[in-house]
Amino acid sequence: MDIENKNNTYHMLFHWNNFKLKLVYEGIIVGIVSSLIVVFYRFSLEKASDILKEVYKMIVINPYLLPVWIGILLLVAYIVGSLMKKEPMICGSGIPQVEGVLLHKLQMRWWSVILGKFLGGVLAIGSGLSLGREGPSVQLGAAVGQGYSKIFKRIKVEEKYLITCGASAGLSAAFNAPLAGVMFALEEVHKNFSPFVLLSALSAALTADYVSSGFFGLKPVLNFKSLSILPLKSYFFIVVLGIILGLLGVLFNGSILKAQNIYAKITWIPKEFLIVIPLLLSVVFGFLLPQVLGGGHEIIISLLTTSKYTIITLVVILVMKFLFTMVCFGSGAPGGIFLPLLAVGALIGSIYGGIVVQIFHLDGMFIRNFVILGMAGYFTAVVRAPITGIILITEMTGSFQHLLSLSIISIIAYLTADIIGSKPIYEALLERILAKQGVSRMKGNSRHKSILEYAVCMGSGLDGKEVKTVTWPSHCLLVAIKRGEQEIIPKGDTVITAGDYVIVLTNEDRVPKINDELLKLSTNGSN
Repeated sequence: MDIENKNNTYHMLFHWNNFKLKLVYEGIIVGIVSSLIVVFYRFSLEKASDILKEVYKMIVINPYLLPVWIGILLLVAYIVGSLMKKEPMICGSGIPQVEGVLLHKLQMRWWSVILGKFLGGVLAIGSGLSLGREGPSVQLGAAVGQGYSKIFKRIKVEEKYLITCGASAGLSAAFNAPLAGVMFALEEVHKNFSPFVLLSALSAALTADYVSSGFFGLKPVLNFKSLSILPLKSYFFIVVLGIILGLLGVLFNGSILKAQNIYAKITWIPKEFLIVIPLLLSVVFGFLLPQVLGGGHEIIISLLTTSKYTIITLVVILVMKFLFTMVCFGSGAPGGIFLPLLAVGALIGSIYGGIVVQIFHLDGMFIRNFVILGMAGYFTAVVRAPITGIILITEMTGSFQHLLSLSIISIIAYLTADIIGSKPIYEALLERILAKQGVSRMKGNSRHKSILEYAVCMGSGLDGKEVKTVTWPSHCLLVAIKRGEQEIIPKGDTVITAGDYVIVLTNEDRVPKINDELLKLSTNGSN
């Protein structure tokens, strides 16, 4: 081992013991910058949405402007397509790409992603595509975290937490939901409740929410009043709705992947310009069914504040919103599925609530309850992150009175989708991206070191085992075991227990392989 490598290893271990405090103030800095970018992103999308409405009003009055608008959309397709060709990491949601970067299976150029995702997202979503702002917001925040690390030359393991801080801040600023931002980082991105992730992500998310609230006000994204509490005797309807949402969530995930397969077979249009298909289709919906354009925020608000739609109309909107979302996301356009899937869930809940009211004579005021239940259950069925879904809907609606019903429907929807065997959508999308790029590719430099942390689950291959009896992956060194606030220097007879965090040191280029092997070892039961 040469001097440079020795110094690198010592630097890594030395920094590990001073992480907590440092990550808190760095999380605050990343949170401020991320939130400012996401706030500007939200503001730009809102202005683009207002302009879009005026455009269609003008075309109705002056039909001769239609060819001009189609020409503008073709120009948008060319610009966005060029951005996607130059920087493929901006395609789609952005959340699978962030997870891939944290797993060291993908590489991201932070400055290129910020510029491309921002401009591409504003043009694509602002033109009426059924895509959400949350995925891009998460990726924008993650890119800020990576940029902070690169500019100030942070070590690789520190960069991982800074990226997570940015991702958490991005979601927090997108929805004014700081707790959901933190939980998303823990439950979906890292899939464990590491205290390092918790402290840093919480600092970033709270800071981002503070900044965002300064621009958009101290109010929930879905602000409504006097929502009645659903009686306990009506909870049977929640169970049934949860099963329905689980089944339809599986359909959503399968349809997303199927849409990508269909687009992959189109050869007469360059891949990066496939966005022209949903953009031209948006013109049709702009005149016939404008409710399906955009992420779906206005649909949700209308379902919570008015009852102007009949069940038949809601079914039509639901089907068209679902199909248009598939067409938009399948094209690879820079935009997320977070908000569209919440809109689809709200429509399902509203339709279900209307049917229950008509058949079982439940009070009509409870239809709005089924709207928010539909959002929580559908999010859980699709993303498979129930705690995030519960907290997100609670923060978005500004009401904690419905925590029990939200929890029940999330569990039912989760179990239904899990029993069928459907993969979480972001995990499935990441596998698609890795398959295209070649999963065997190693990211990183063999001369640099990385420290990895894994939570030991009950009944896993590490639970109850002595260190010397475990078959550890090659090219990794167990350097510490964290048990609560205690940090244990491991010896051969040290027993690993559920709830511990094992910390290993490895070469940076070995991280993807080591990560896969240790995740299986720490979470799956031994044979």
